[in-house]
Parts: sequence; C-alpha cells; structure tokens
Amino acid sequence: MKRTHTFWKSLLLITIMSFATAAVAQKYGGTLRIPARENPVSASPHEEGSITTLQPFMPVFNNLVIFDQQEKVVRPESIRPELATEWSWSPDNTVLTMKLRQGVRWHDGKPFTSADVQCTWDTLTGKRDAQWRKNTHKEWYHNLKEVTVAGPYEVRFTLGRPQPSFLSFLASGWSPVYPCHVDGRVMRQKPIGTGPFKVEEFKVSDVIRLVKNTDYWKPGRPYLDGIEWRIVPSAATRTLSFIAGKFDMLATADVTVGALKDIRSQAPKATCETRASNSTGFLLINQKAAPFDNPKLRRAMSLALDRSEFVRAQQGEGRIGGIMMAPPAGVWGLTPAQLATVPGMGKDVEKNRAEGRKIMRELGYGPNNKLKTTFIVRLATPDYLMATSLIADQLRSIYIESEIEQKETAVWTGAMIKGTYALGYQGTAAAIDDPDVVFYEGYNCKSARNYTHYCNPAMEAKIDEQSATVDPVKRKQLVQAIDLMLLKDVARAAMYQADVRACRYSYVKGVVVPTNSSYTHHRMEDVWLDK
Repeated sequence: MKRTHTFWKSLLLITIMSFATAAVAQKYGGTLRIPARENPVSASPHEEGSITTLQPFMPVFNNLVIFDQQEKVVRPESIRPELATEWSWSPDNTVLTMKLRQGVRWHDGKPFTSADVQCTWDTLTGKRDAQWRKNTHKEWYHNLKEVTVAGPYEVRFTLGRPQPSFLSFLASGWSPVYPCHVDGRVMRQKPIGTGPFKVEEFKVSDVIRLVKNTDYWKPGRPYLDGIEWRIVPSAATRTLSFIAGKFDMLATADVTVGALKDIRSQAPKATCETRASNSTGFLLINQKAAPFDNPKLRRAMSLALDRSEFVRAQQGEGRIGGIMMAPPAGVWGLTPAQLATVPGMGKDVEKNRAEGRKIMRELGYGPNNKLKTTFIVRLATPDYLMATSLIADQLRSIYIESEIEQKETAVWTGAMIKGTYALGYQGTAAAIDDPDVVFYEGYNCKSARNYTHYCNPAMEAKIDEQSATVDPVKRKQLVQAIDLMLLKDVARAAMYQADVRACRYSYVKGVVVPTNSSYTHHRMEDVWLDK
C-alpha cells in the first residue's frame, strides 16, 4: 500500500497563515552574539564531524526534511518538510520519492532543482567528485543504491533493502543539500546554501558573520538580521564575557558545571538549562598501534576504569552508559543491569583492577616495567581535559603511564582518521538517537569516524541485520545485543554519558534545546531578540 505525506501541504499553508498572527509577538532585527570555543576546521558540514562546524553553519543551509525545531524530543514523528514538500515510499519500502519545493534560490541567485539533490548524495556515496577533502558521513548511505531525478522537482532514493532509519538520516543537521555548481573549496570557505542566513565573513581564528537571507523562501523568516560568532579559545574568557553581557548566549555543550554556578550567581537574568545528551565520553584506543592491538591489553584498560568517578566529577550530572544513549531519555540504550555484565562496569572497582593488573603482568608489565604512552585530547575543551586526566590517573593502577598532549581540532581529527595516535579521548555525540547513525559511523571498518579502527566483519553483519529489521521490539533486542558485544570487545571504552548545559539571556527567544540530540536544532530561523 502506498504511503504518502501530501498532508504536509495543508499543514504548511496553515503554518504560513499562523505566522501573520504569531509574528505580532516576535520582533525583527538585531544580531545574535555567540562565542565559539575553537576555530571550525572548515565551513562545510558534509566534510566535518564536530559541533564546532555544524552549529554556526547549519543556518546557511536547508535539508530535504528536518526535525521540528520547536519540539524538545528528536524522533521520526517530528520530521517536517523543508526543501521536500511531500514524500512517499514504495510498497516494498525501498524507493523513497520526494516532491521538491519550487521557486527556491541559492544564495548566489541560481535556482534550486532536483539536480542539486542528486549531486549532493552522489558526492556522499562517492559517485561524484566535488573536491571534498573528506566525507565523514559516507557510511550512513551504504544502503543507498542510487538517486534519480524525474524532472526538476522530483527525486527518488533507491535503497538496497528496507531501512527504517533512512528518513531520519535526511532530517539530521548533517544532511544539508549542497549546490551542484559550487565545488568543495568554496564550500569550505564561504558556503552557498538556500538557508535563512548567508555567510558574510569567515575569518579564521577570529569571527564568523552570518547575515539575513532577505530572499529566503519561507515567509516571515528569519527574524534576526544576523548571527556573529567570535572565536574565543579560553573557556574562562567565554564565561566572563557572557556574564559581562558581551555575548547573548553560549554555544551548545559549552557550559561546565563550575561555569554554571558562576553564571547563575553573577548573571541572574540569564536562563540556563541542563539536559541529558547522547554524548558519550570514550577512551579511544588505537587498535592499529602496538601494543594496543592486543585485545587482552584493551580488556585490562577497561577493567582499570572507575566510571562512577566521571559522574561524580560532573557533580552527578550524567550517568554510566554504553554505546547507545541510556534510558530513560534514550530509546535504545542498555539498562544498569545489562551494563553490570560488562567487564569493568561492575561496582567492585578494586576487584576489577586486580584482574586488570593480573592481565598486565601476564603481558610482561608491572611496577618496574610500566607501559609508557601518549594521550591526545582536543584543545579548548575543559571537560575533555578533565576526563583525560582522570583516565590517565586510573590507568596508573595497572602500570600504564601516559603523557597528555592537547591538540587543535584539525590536528586531533587528522591523527584519529589516519591512526597516528596511541590513546585519545572524545565526547562523541550521535547526530540522533538512532542505531544506524551510531553503529555505521563509529564501528564500520571503512568509516572515517571509526577512530579506534575497530574492524569486525561478523559485527558488521549484525549491524546490517538490525538496520533492516522493521519490528521495533525485535530491533531493540538486536541493538542491545550489539551494544553489549561492542563494550566487551572494547571497540571503544565507554566512560559515561554527560549532561549538557545551555545558557542564554532571557531576551533571546525561540531557542529550543532538544533532550536527545546536539546536532539538529540550529537552523535559527525562529530565534529573535526581545530587546
């Protein structure tokens, strides 16, 4: 039976009509000021994997579909039309047909058509060379066989098999449509989009300025005249500048527990909220580098870790979790009882460490023959440095001495992708709370973001099996089994799942911080300043 979404046309008309009424409460004008903790590697979301790029540049683009920017829970039911006006699946759930919005223009004035959609996904799947330096989300689309056009305003995505997650991929912040006529070099420096804001200036290590797209296709949007990001590497300076009123809001996940106390006491007009996130802190162990290619050594390292100490360091704002986001906020994650079966995640830390030391002695290490290594961590991320220091201290309990080196994001990412590191730490947040996003991106043998270079063909087959499973109950069982196996393999040593904090002044309106994603709600077209 054909399933269609033509009702979105009616919904959109109602929404547009409501703008006239709702806009009475909103105000136009003003520039939103935000500090950035580090310089984006580039302005091209398809080539990057960090919030540092996504948050400032998501307002430049549009997706085919998008998660509702005013809903706090990111879920398939909240997917709304953007450049696609309606869509339908074939009876066998392998062909997705989308009708496209007409009259949309790129920021340089050229018309948007189905060819741009085809070019974008042909580049993502490696069928087209658009001069991208890397393709960080290619593995999402391994099941996508082809994208075809039927005239200038219709596209078809043909899958190799059913995949319940596919539409959610398209709604993520990492899935903007790029123009056919602009190559990767330009997109990295001053990207062209169809979104509510245009890039006026991207000055490395200084400023990102976006200005209002006065020809935006959506009536009445955006409200702001512009958005200005200032690159401020010092976390203390960002916090103090916000308290002093030099910035209107702080970036997603850029407020530490200590900073939150300062803001609440010194900036009473600021609004701050804490929420669960699907960001998991991982000890990254390079499985290509000896001696860490030995699974026994990786098991000993996992046994040495006291996960509860990381939650305590955040004053209880977080939880111990596995690969997927833990319940109740997460749909797919493991329960505490399931986690307790994983070596190193039991509550008897000293027993775990004794077992870890035994393994290390069997491998030839001990008090007089310690394993010396290097830990790399991203610069300008205080929580990361704190977590890395904790891990390094805990690993001393099993005769491992590590020197910590802070790296610029570009250098850190390059080392991860190339495998030219020993140990690393990252808080990895998934685009959405979805197994396909997490598993294909982090654990597929060929994925650019498989930073530990874990490769297990049998595991890949299991990941494919859950991906094709339509029954949500059965799929969850498969997902949890995979989660447990990945933890026991120490594919990545999961530490804890952090809460994140967001602060802005009360005059900043229209910002919604979702409870289960950091990579979806940055279009900024609904944000306005009540000054």
